[in-house]
Amino acid sequence: MEEVKVVSMPRIGDLAPSFEAQTTMGPIKFPDDFKGQWVVLFSHPADFTPVCTTEFMGFAKLNSEFQKRNVQLIGLSIDNIFSHIAWVMNIKEKTGVEIPFPIIADVDGKVAQLFGMLHPGESSTVTVRAVFIIDPNAKIRAIIYYPLSAGRNMKEILRLVDALQTADKYQVATPADWVPEPQTWEFTEENTKVIVPPPTSYEEAVKRLKEGYECVDWYFCKKKLG
Repeated sequence: MEEVKVVSMPRIGDLAPSFEAQTTMGPIKFPDDFKGQWVVLFSHPADFTPVCTTEFMGFAKLNSEFQKRNVQLIGLSIDNIFSHIAWVMNIKEKTGVEIPFPIIADVDGKVAQLFGMLHPGESSTVTVRAVFIIDPNAKIRAIIYYPLSAGRNMKEILRLVDALQTADKYQVATPADWVPEPQTWEFTEENTKVIVPPPTSYEEAVKRLKEGYECVDWYFCKKKLG
């Protein structure tokens, strides 16, 4: 039987690993550049993929809420800086949504390895959808992992930040389904649509745009089930 290599992964309560990286907003040094701030560091499998695009749009739309809570969003994938820039520009062109936070170009996978974002059982070439919530003392306070097929709920991540900050401020714990004030999650027809797997050839990409799906671009199309 082939020996399984065990990779040490950060845990809740650990200090977040230090690193330097190039991003879409210039070089960063972590945690030095973010002293006194909370950080939500999240990885995505790849640029120009539909689920990741919806996630980045979701984070962008809630960015002001994260900022109110002194939280800096930072994205990451094992793509180069040119891919990140082109993708951000594509999202702005096709949807009107501007991505207001940096995206790390982790081409060599060093940051992904430090944070345990590569799970060979899910994929050996791309990062899973990992979320690390890190406090102003650079301590990891929460970790969430999602598979490649399921997009994250950004409101839940924001709720978790609220719960952590409330616990710190008042020395309390929060129960299941807690929110800082009465809120209503309203499902709309848009929430029920699913993503069609992106095409893998030029011919399929051209055909996809003519098949009646709701398409933002060649790689990002949705449909209703049933």
